[in-house]
Amino acid sequence: MSGGLEEPRLGLGDDVDEERREDVMPEAETEKTEEPAPEPDWEAPPSDQAEELPAEEDELPRLHAGEHAAGGLQIPEGYGVIEGEPNGARRSVGVVVGRFNGALTGELLTTALDELERTGVGREAVTVVPVPGAFELPLAAMALAKTRRYSCIVALGAIVRGETPHFEYIASEAASGLQLAGLETGVPVAFGVLTVENEQQARERIGKAAEAVRTALEMADVFAQLRAAAGAAAQ
Repeated sequence: MSGGLEEPRLGLGDDVDEERREDVMPEAETEKTEEPAPEPDWEAPPSDQAEELPAEEDELPRLHAGEHAAGGLQIPEGYGVIEGEPNGARRSVGVVVGRFNGALTGELLTTALDELERTGVGREAVTVVPVPGAFELPLAAMALAKTRRYSCIVALGAIVRGETPHFEYIASEAASGLQLAGLETGVPVAFGVLTVENEQQARERIGKAAEAVRTALEMADVFAQLRAAAGAAAQ
């Protein structure tokens, strides 16, 4: 019927585009799929070699945590040497100790006092000053050193890492403050403060208190020799 609706016809341009879609696109897709993948310019190692790599890594030398270099200091002959001895005879020693973590610092104090007695320092020549914690150690050490009554000072404390940065701040301030006390007064101040991750590590290092005592006495002996040498040169 002439009065019916005629179906819309595509224009010429639309027919051409549709033909291009049918004729060109499949060829383009075919070309992409048939295009050979580029060959790598390197060869992957065989699987058996890859499995051997961990074994080779295990053969590399490793340093154990906490390991120190072996051997002692050797000084060439022909040079003047002033070397101290950890001898407590005729020495007065001040000991400052923190009460915080008292179960640990109490053991440090006992170890230090035993070492002082072993090296010849009499009980009457030792003064113990307890302070609240490691942060107060430098102030007490400075006060003792400024009296000029003590040949050396031994500082004892225990700082155990917690869940906040408090550990780093206290350890840093204690170390720098104790060093400053010795530098400003000229009296040796030995660092016997434990900075550890947990209580077990601290108990494994209680002997550091004895090392601090020997260090303090050795430096006191060095200073005494220097003063004697300076006095002899002035006469």
